Amino acid sequence: SIHMNDADITEMSPENRSLNGIFVCFQYPVAIPGVSMAYFLRSAINAHLKNQGKEEMDALKFLNQSKEILKKLTLDDSFLKRSINDGFSGGEKKKSEIFQLLSLNPKFAILDETDSGLDIDALKIIAKGVNSSRNQEKAFLVITHYQRLLNYINPDFVHVLSDGKIVKSGCMELAEELEKKGYKCFSLIDFPGH
Repeated sequence: SIHMNDADITEMSPENRSLNGIFVCFQYPVAIPGVSMAYFLRSAINAHLKNQGKEEMDALKFLNQSKEILKKLTLDDSFLKRSINDGFSGGEKKKSEIFQLLSLNPKFAILDETDSGLDIDALKIIAKGVNSSRNQEKAFLVITHYQRLLNYINPDFVHVLSDGKIVKSGCMELAEELEKKGYKCFSLIDFPGH
């Protein structure tokens, strides 16, 4: 079962999980031709506000907030007019996900290999966006196979997963040890064929 803030969310739809504060950055974000970033994000933000019993965000406030976030991610304002991930480069797709994350301000974000396919400049921008959102009220689960992302997003905890189980936990030193020795150094992990 999956529990968040004392609520069982196991059977909850993805939309309701989102409304309850969960956000997922995908390793391979999908394109949605014909749906602009502005339309999608403003609709999502207003759905969250409505769920919280708050007033919807007007177009001007949304535009001003979006421009500030886009500036942090070194994206042009024209990004709002583009269809979601349609024709985006790999780096633009990942920045698009972080743009959504910063706009929706979730309680819990899962970043699934957000560093996959990024050059060093895009990686630094993504990390800066994530770091700007970190605080005591939020949790991030960052899934990665490489330490390089963790050089910019310094984790509080590092967990090694194998076969759906956490087999080792530690701090940044664990990530550095993994980088040097590889996963084979953990006797609890069995890697057939390696």
